[in-house]
Amino acid sequence: MSIVEPIERTGRGKSRAPARLTAVAGFLVTVITTFLGLLAVTFFIGRVIPVDPVLAIVGDRAPAHLVERTREELGLNRPLIEQFAIYVKNAATGEFGRSVMTSNPVMTDIRRFFPATIELASLGTLIGALLGVPLGVLAAVRRGSIIDQIVRVIGLVGYSVPIFWLGLIALLIFYARLGWTAGPGRIDVVYEYTFTPITGLYLLDAAWQRNWGAFRDIFRHIVLPASLLGYFSLAYISRMTRSFMLAELQQEYIVAARAKGLSETRIIWFHALRNAAVPLVTVIALSYAGLLEGSVLTETVFAWPGLGLYITNSLLNADMNAVLGGTIIIGSVFIGINLLSDLIYRTLDPRTRSQ
Repeated sequence: MSIVEPIERTGRGKSRAPARLTAVAGFLVTVITTFLGLLAVTFFIGRVIPVDPVLAIVGDRAPAHLVERTREELGLNRPLIEQFAIYVKNAATGEFGRSVMTSNPVMTDIRRFFPATIELASLGTLIGALLGVPLGVLAAVRRGSIIDQIVRVIGLVGYSVPIFWLGLIALLIFYARLGWTAGPGRIDVVYEYTFTPITGLYLLDAAWQRNWGAFRDIFRHIVLPASLLGYFSLAYISRMTRSFMLAELQQEYIVAARAKGLSETRIIWFHALRNAAVPLVTVIALSYAGLLEGSVLTETVFAWPGLGLYITNSLLNADMNAVLGGTIIIGSVFIGINLLSDLIYRTLDPRTRSQ
């Protein structure tokens, strides 16, 4: 071994260190900038809407001195830039004020309602991924066939039909007519106090405590809204899977694999899908984030006590602290999942690490 080789390796290590630091610094700048942009949007939306947060707290008939004192306590009499600085500081510490509707700190309400949304969106994404990926692969392999047309129609309907209409039809058929599922809500009163919520994920909590009666009731409540969200997730995932697989099946390594005599099943499921799985991670992650923020109508139709229903009821009651706090939390989760999926993509695909 020559002396030159260790020196070259040391030089490469030193040259990679600044590049990694630059990448980490760029990542942090992206996170901070995106979060500040989210805070700026929510802050100015809260200032331009025709709802006075002071009157929402003290009431329309409150005396003038009480209105002014409350406005001063909330800092709403200060310059706008100073209000924004206070807003950013409070948001960074999780302080969003008190909810007018529940009289609780907004963060307390979010901790109470958000697990229901996470449980619903997680099950919906699981359904969408387990069904959407195989359907997309099948449509790509059978391109132009009747199977491909059916999968594309399923995706088109999933994009086109309003979710609230489909939810009402599903309730009418599977709950009111057939009685296969439970009605609106998350759990019947009979089972509500038979187990102790620990994580807020009722299915997990009931299974952990082996309360199978409550587990079955919770499952009967969640299966319909989760299937509805899963259908919309399926429409997106199957469409993207089909596109990725069509691109992979045209690559030269597929031709080489067929020339070597590998079975079509192995080529499709162990070679083409493996390469298509890298961008699919990002698609599934973004689908999950979309269900977390876009389940408002589903939660409203099914009276699901999640964060979406909480924000909707708060908006109807002019409870802007709760609306803006919930919006910031959902936006932050969306940003986090987006950045995490980008990190996973770069980890799985070595070609993107140098970019």
